[in-house]
Amino acid sequence: MADFMIKSNILFLKRGIMELRENEVIDDLEFEGLKLIQNKKWFKYGIDSVLLSDFAKIKKNMRVLDIGAGTGIISILLAKKTECKEIVGIEVQKDVADMAQRSVKLNCLEDKVKIINDNILNIEKYFSKEYFDGIVTNPPYQKNNSGLKNENEKQLVSRHEVLCSLEDIIEKSFQMLRDNGVFYMVHRPERLVDILYLMRTHKLEPKEIRFVHSKAKEKPVLVLIKGVKYSGKFLKVLEPLIVYEENGEYTDEIYAIYHKEKK
Repeated sequence: MADFMIKSNILFLKRGIMELRENEVIDDLEFEGLKLIQNKKWFKYGIDSVLLSDFAKIKKNMRVLDIGAGTGIISILLAKKTECKEIVGIEVQKDVADMAQRSVKLNCLEDKVKIINDNILNIEKYFSKEYFDGIVTNPPYQKNNSGLKNENEKQLVSRHEVLCSLEDIIEKSFQMLRDNGVFYMVHRPERLVDILYLMRTHKLEPKEIRFVHSKAKEKPVLVLIKGVKYSGKFLKVLEPLIVYEENGEYTDEIYAIYHKEKK
């Protein structure tokens, strides 16, 4: 690990980017040589972001908005996985947005990925309505007035709706998507009724949902949702996505999503 960190800092210096800051590390995403800067004392990306980047079917030349971009994990993965024209990640926390932007530079994706430090409520300062073809979001899962709140400010903002609500995200997504634009979200199953109600209210018709289970016999821990602006009313429930076999190993599908060979 020490040798890797030394090499990573040298790479930073060669590309003219400032060195890693306190508590920062560079993690290997193990896909197309991608790397991600993360802070050990803040939140780190989880499987939910990886699953969303796989679930989102982003087509060639699409303009994509990543709401609540965090460390930039979804934007960076989509930039390599798809032939989209442009990806804009908007992240409200200044330090986190800066870290995401440096990850974009580290991976030489500046021509394709842009990070904006602002609240999604202000997105119209930067783009006209109906500018985007697709939106992806891994938003805070907890309502502002529910659940245990972590004292770490970065984790608090990332996990609780303190700076924008679920309805804010869905309403702004409707405004920024072109007609028939696609909306992809990962969230918790216990919020599903709220999500579907708000999506239909704001004309992002739910089209597909897929539940994610840690193991086949356990209750779902995540739900992946696709909506289409102004689409007809027809919802398809996809087969469950199982993360682990009973022996604790990844399932074949998860190995494929991570682009790894089964051991």
